[in-house]
Amino acid sequence: MSRIGKAPIDIPTGVDVTVKGQSVTVKGPKGALTRVMDEPITAKVDDGVLTVERLDDARQNKALHGLFRALLNNMVIGVEKGFSKELAILGVGYRAALKGKTLELQVGFSHVVNLETPDGITVEVPEPTKIIVSGIDKELVGQHAANIRAVKKPEPYKGKGIRYVDEYVRRKAGKAGVR
Repeated sequence: MSRIGKAPIDIPTGVDVTVKGQSVTVKGPKGALTRVMDEPITAKVDDGVLTVERLDDARQNKALHGLFRALLNNMVIGVEKGFSKELAILGVGYRAALKGKTLELQVGFSHVVNLETPDGITVEVPEPTKIIVSGIDKELVGQHAANIRAVKKPEPYKGKGIRYVDEYVRRKAGKAGVR
């Protein structure tokens, strides 16, 4: 049996989980999330504990069992605490600014790159070289942070670009001078 799939999810106080058929709705202090599970997977709520079960031991169903348990756990954590990703901008003249719901990035191109913030996500720029992406949906937060990073990935020679705060960029040696 899937080790991840069989682990129960404790529902904290202040979080309400509703299961209707294949649809699971999680409501908490930060908001509400809904997800529809695939057919062989079912969920039950008993005494403040959410459990995920599968129909049979087919290979695909085993994989979906662990997947949906992890997705539901992320929903419970998201509506209670939320998720956030921090990005750092390194490079001379590289900076970010927030104009309404649009993130403006100046990262060495001849033009300013504008990125719209999707619904359910908040973007903060506490200083010109730091970006914080936060929200209740872990998937959306991670995807938007990856989209921001993809504008100018860190390069290996000087390390310039947009990177996650905890990301390590392996540096390469440059050209050796002719002697």
